[in-house]
Amino acid sequence: ERAETRLAWLLVAPAVAVILLVSLVPIAVTGWEALHVHDLRLPWLGTPFIGVGNFMEAANDPRFGAALFHTVAFALISVPLELMLGLALAVMMHSVVRGRAFIRVSALLPWAIPTVVAALLWRFMFEAQTGILASSFQTFGLVGPAFDWFVHPLAAWVPIIAADVWKTTPFVAILLLAGLQTIDPALGEAARIDGATPARGFLTITLPLLTPALVVAAAFRMLDALRLFDLAYVITGGGPGTATEPLSLYAFIALMQRLRFGYGSALSVIVFLLTFAFALVWVRALGRSLSGAQS
Repeated sequence: ERAETRLAWLLVAPAVAVILLVSLVPIAVTGWEALHVHDLRLPWLGTPFIGVGNFMEAANDPRFGAALFHTVAFALISVPLELMLGLALAVMMHSVVRGRAFIRVSALLPWAIPTVVAALLWRFMFEAQTGILASSFQTFGLVGPAFDWFVHPLAAWVPIIAADVWKTTPFVAILLLAGLQTIDPALGEAARIDGATPARGFLTITLPLLTPALVVAAAFRMLDALRLFDLAYVITGGGPGTATEPLSLYAFIALMQRLRFGYGSALSVIVFLLTFAFALVWVRALGRSLSGAQS
């Protein structure tokens, strides 16, 4: 038995080493940077240790507070939309008989497109002069003829949220479709025999049994939404001003544009801690949902 244990450790050692190299080492280096002053614009200062000084600066930084609010607000708006649309799409893919393979492949196309390409696509559609959607909104009188989506602080969020919902709803739908396929069809048949309408059967039988899949899908999407970067960077660049700047983009600007490695690393650590804390809370919620579904 001891020899088998030693062999097992030898077999998993390469994978463990790779995980340590590509995940824990960067996290440790970032944490070290976050505790020091490291400004490439002022190299003569060196890298003195300041403890939580960078984190205290972030707590008093209005731009950090705004970026944190933008990140949380984006997650709270986009993720529920993706869950609702993903659930509707999953139910459709599960119930359709003819053309099922074609519908499933078509539904997955947005998810297969690279994020940068999707961001550019939605930016072009909302361009004031040539964008298809921008022109359509003007034609139907929903906005004025001179309205620019990327100049208005709130309107600039519309293409970002639309791009995120369009691209990631298929991912949610696939997760929920897998959950739907694990539900025994006999339960629905029994409900119909007892006189339950399709809507009532869905709300009282299907939806409760689908709760674990919904929780998993929400966890994946919320973790991604809290790390929003690429869509905001490509579509608006955080503008106008900093109106659409999420926390990850602010950390990138502090690191790569302002060359404040210490402060930027502190912001990156905050992003990591935010997503890690959410993951812990959500894992507990998943445990409760699984125990409730089993009971």
